[in-house]
Amino acid sequence: MSSLFDRLQESAAAVRARLPGVRPEVALVLGSGLSGAARLVEDAGALPLAEIPHVGAPSVSGHPGRLVFGRVGSLPIGVLQGRLHTYEGFTAAETAYPVRLLIALGARVVVLTNASGGVRAGLVPGAWMVITDHLNLSGKNPLEGPNDVRLGPRFPDLSQAYDPALRALLLRAAESVGVAVEEGVYAMMSGPSYETPAEIRMLRRLGADAVGMSTVPEVIAAVHMGACVACLSCVTNAAAGLGGALSHAEVEATAQASADRGVRILQAFLGALAGSIGPG
Repeated sequence: MSSLFDRLQESAAAVRARLPGVRPEVALVLGSGLSGAARLVEDAGALPLAEIPHVGAPSVSGHPGRLVFGRVGSLPIGVLQGRLHTYEGFTAAETAYPVRLLIALGARVVVLTNASGGVRAGLVPGAWMVITDHLNLSGKNPLEGPNDVRLGPRFPDLSQAYDPALRALLLRAAESVGVAVEEGVYAMMSGPSYETPAEIRMLRRLGADAVGMSTVPEVIAAVHMGACVACLSCVTNAAAGLGGALSHAEVEATAQASADRGVRILQAFLGALAGSIGPG
């Protein structure tokens, strides 16, 4: 079997063969209910994930499974519409592969979005949160197995996995468009069942502010490859024991209802980012 490095090169070559000249400076991952933010991309070209070698396709509602390339203003960007999850049967490495591909194509900044359940008191459905750190409680890591030093070090440092300068830029962008945002720690559980009330009490004691079933493998893989990472989370429901019954339909509905505010934050953030990223 070919190495991860070689597979990434094959995937990147396939993308460039279909969309010549693609070289995103920023990778944007759109989570549950947020796929409509791809409308920000001008001069867009798109590929279904299923048509790219070595890339899986999501099966979850609200995750269309496409890569969209173009520009937001002057900023070249690659957008992942929907993501893969380990609960679908993918390994952590497979869920992180599309983000690795965008980095292999040229992205130096990775901006992730997701939907989460509010664990901390006061994080109400519809709130937006800038993630400051994470708890990986999924039992899975995308770096398991042999390490290829062409991609990154065997033991990457995650002490500043969520880049402080990008977090500050996200906060300023939200303020500039009049959207209140929180900051907090995101805990990843494996899913697909929602957490129990006892697990939510545990997460509170461990310092989690919100909980979800994604994102962390992508963050780890991006840091491994030397990219800078920021993450914006839409709190779509109160976690188990803090509200009513939980459902994916509720998650999607709240994310879609909150999407316009999220898009405004992203648009302002990407505009500011375009002015701060130097050439090459």
